[in-house]
Amino acid sequence: MSDKLHPHITLMRPFLYRLLALALLLTLTQCEDNTEEAYRFHFQFITEDYKPLNYLEGTSVKGLAPDLLKEICARLDIPYEVKVLPWTEGYNLAQTADNAVLFSVILDANRKDLFKWAGPIASLDWYFYAQPQSPISLNSLDDAKSVGRIGVLEDYSMEQYLVGEGFTNLVYCTDNIDAFDKLIKGEIDLFPSDQITAEAALKTLGKTLYHVTPKSVIKTDLVYFAFNKHIPDNVVADFQQAIDQLKSNGTLRILTQKYLNTQDAPGVLQIYTEDYPPLTFRNNMGDITGFGSDIVYEIMKRNQVYANIRLTSWSNGYQLALTHPNVCLFTMDRTELREDLFQWVGPIGTNTTWIYTRAGSGITITSLEEARSLTSLGTVSSWFSDQYLRNLGFTNLVSDSDPRVMALKLVNGEIDGFVCTSVTFPSILQEVSHQYSEVVPSFSLMASDFYIAFSNETPASTVQQWQTALDAMKLDETYDAIYQKWLP
Repeated sequence: MSDKLHPHITLMRPFLYRLLALALLLTLTQCEDNTEEAYRFHFQFITEDYKPLNYLEGTSVKGLAPDLLKEICARLDIPYEVKVLPWTEGYNLAQTADNAVLFSVILDANRKDLFKWAGPIASLDWYFYAQPQSPISLNSLDDAKSVGRIGVLEDYSMEQYLVGEGFTNLVYCTDNIDAFDKLIKGEIDLFPSDQITAEAALKTLGKTLYHVTPKSVIKTDLVYFAFNKHIPDNVVADFQQAIDQLKSNGTLRILTQKYLNTQDAPGVLQIYTEDYPPLTFRNNMGDITGFGSDIVYEIMKRNQVYANIRLTSWSNGYQLALTHPNVCLFTMDRTELREDLFQWVGPIGTNTTWIYTRAGSGITITSLEEARSLTSLGTVSSWFSDQYLRNLGFTNLVSDSDPRVMALKLVNGEIDGFVCTSVTFPSILQEVSHQYSEVVPSFSLMASDFYIAFSNETPASTVQQWQTALDAMKLDETYDAIYQKWLP
C-alpha cells in the first residue's frame, strides 16, 4: 500500500484535526465538570453510640443523624464514612482535628464558641427521672440540689449545665445504660435524660419507661452537627442549606417518626413560649393558646409559615433565644437591658409591673428604697423585672423559674413581696388555688411594652416579614379582635 494518502483523505485532514481537537476539548471539559461536582473538602465524621440518634448495629452506623447525614452527603457529593468513638474522645478530637464533624451535639452557651454549627436536627426535652416509689418532690431546679445523688455523664451538655447551676451532688456514670441501671438499683436518686434516650437505655436493660418516673422537666435542648472551628464558613453553610431542604421536603420529619416515634421535628424556625396565662398557655385540650399565641398564629398564617409552637420554662426559652439561630420567643418585655440581645416584632401589648404584698400583712411600699429594705422580695428568674432590680443592686431577691412557686411563697408569708404583672397575676393565683383578693398591688414598679423576640442570628428579612404582618393586622383590626377576645 502506498504511503501517500488518498486525495479525498488529504482534503479531509484539516477537518479531522478540528474534530479531534473538539473531542479532546469536550473530554477535558467533562473532566473539569466532574471535578467541580465532587465536594472539595474532605471530612472526618465522628459520632458516639447514643441510641436512637446514632448507634452501632453490627458494623453499621444507624440512627436519625447518620441517615440524615447520608442524605446530606448524597446531595453534596461527599463520601459517607463515619467513625464511632466514646463521647469524650470524639468531643476532644472534634476540637483538635481541622476537618472533624461531630454529631449529635447539643448546642449550649458553654459550647457555642467551641464549634461551628449546622442544624438543629432534633429537639430533646430533659426530665429528672426517679424510681416510681421515690418520695422526691421537685417544684423547681433548686429543689434537686438537696437530693442525695444525681447521676450524670462526663462532658455531656446536661452535666455541664448542672455544674454551671451550682450542683455538687453529682455521681458520674459510664453511659446511659449504666445510669439507669444505677437508678433502678437505688445507687443514685435521680438521672436527667430525655424520654427517647431513656426508653432506649431501659430496653437494653430489659425494662420499660414504667420502671422509672419523670419528676420534673429540666429544659429543652436542640441537637446539631458540630464542625471544627477551622472548617470554612461556606462549607458549614452548604450543610445548613442541605438540612433546611431536608426539613422542607419532609425527610427529617420521616426520620424523626422512624427513630423517635414522633413527627415533631425541628423546623427552620424554632418558636417557644411559656405557660403565662392569659398571654400564652396550654389549655385543657392540650393546645397552646392565649393572646400572644393567637397573634403569632395569625402572623404565621399570613406569611405562609407553619411552625410548631413549643411550651417551655421562661428561663429555658430565654437561653435558647440567646444561644441559637432562628429562634422566636414570645411574649417578652422590651427593656434597655435586653435591647441589643434580640430582634423585636411589636409591640403587641403593655405590661404594668407591681410589687405585690400579702393582704393583711401590714407591709406597705411607696418607693424603691422601701422595697430594697424588705427582708425578702420574690422575683421570677430571667423576667425583665428580676433583671431590672438586680441591675439596681437589690440584694434581697428570692427567685425561682416558676411564678407559681413565688405566688405560693407570697400567700404563705414566706416572702414579703412578689414582683409580677397585673395582666398575669390573677391567673397565676388561680392556678395555685388562691384568689387575687389575697394580695395587694402595693407599688407600681414600671410599665413596659411586650413584643415577639427573635434571636440575633435570625435573618433580618424574617423579622421584617413578621413586623409587616403584625402592622397589617393592626390596620385591618384583626389585632383589636384578638385583644378583645383575651384582654377585654
